[in-house]
Amino acid sequence: MAIQFGITEEDQVQADAIGRFAASELAPKAQEVDRQEVSTARYVPLLADLGVMGMNLPEQWGGIGASPTALVLSLIEIARACASTASMIGAHYLATDSILIGGDDDIRGRYLPDAAAGVKLGAFALTEPRAGSNPADMSTRAERIGDKYRIRGVKHFISNAGDADFIVVYAKTDPAAGHKGISAFVVDADTDGITISKPEALMGIRGGHAFEVALDCEVPASNRLGEEGTGFRTAMKVLDNSRIDVAANSIGIAEAAMQAAVAWSRERLVGGEPLAARQGIQWMLAEMKVRLEAARMLTLQATGKRAAGQRFSLESSMAKLYASEAAGFITDTALQIHGGYGFTRDLPLERYVRDARIMRIYEGSSEIQKTVIARAVLG
Repeated sequence: MAIQFGITEEDQVQADAIGRFAASELAPKAQEVDRQEVSTARYVPLLADLGVMGMNLPEQWGGIGASPTALVLSLIEIARACASTASMIGAHYLATDSILIGGDDDIRGRYLPDAAAGVKLGAFALTEPRAGSNPADMSTRAERIGDKYRIRGVKHFISNAGDADFIVVYAKTDPAAGHKGISAFVVDADTDGITISKPEALMGIRGGHAFEVALDCEVPASNRLGEEGTGFRTAMKVLDNSRIDVAANSIGIAEAAMQAAVAWSRERLVGGEPLAARQGIQWMLAEMKVRLEAARMLTLQATGKRAAGQRFSLESSMAKLYASEAAGFITDTALQIHGGYGFTRDLPLERYVRDARIMRIYEGSSEIQKTVIARAVLG
């Protein structure tokens, strides 16, 4: 039975089950995770039992056969409870999507079932200290030596790297070819020659640890994903998926902030009346609600095209841009409604604001999304 906007009853049932888990297991510990900067990788076994760690994968490779819509709805539920956990899952999907899209059946079989089962955690290493928004500027090199590649370089802001069992590394096999010279490799995290820094001191999503990864190591040629020079194309397809995931995370954080603002406006008395009786507060809530639902519709539109096997690069960029910007507005407005209490660390409002901020930066900043959208508009 179709419910709305391409959401089936099965999609909703799967998301509701994960939502119950998130509300009971993740949400009560989210403040502790943030304050103590505890890695949310500790939740991997529980999430794997629910099928979340392989929710982006087909059953052939260990997934549960979930639809893209069920995946998005589930990520919203997880992010509403704990954005750090959603971030950790998203980084894992970046790695496993890379293998699914770019790899052959041999390497899929060696990594994806274990990744879906929570036996192995993945990381995705594309960004470098001097190559963020433009991967073609990367300086990491992969040189073919017999049946191996020697990879040398430094990757930065790599989520999950400290807890990962494998890292999908993007490197140039042909430095003179620009983005057409980029290839992708699966590198086991315990490979000699890999050095991982301590976690970065992050503003938000403090339980979704990010690291610098220095590489001077050798990997088998069989761990290359696809042919040489196909890495950039793989990465762009992966990011199309991930931008929808980030939009879902943004919606989840915004929903948590919206719910807190509504509850506070009903309970907080000013002059003997609840805040909700004030027209100014009502208008703030109305604007928050409109932006939240617009973000949801754009995200479901992109998800629908992905589920139908249609090209969705434009739609994923629009969803990511709008949802991340909406999350920034909604969390900030929710904090404003709480007044001075919102500015304290006793309530989660300031955490929502901090967690939402990265959504406008990673997986392509808002400025990059506008460039992608404008190019599509201009043909």
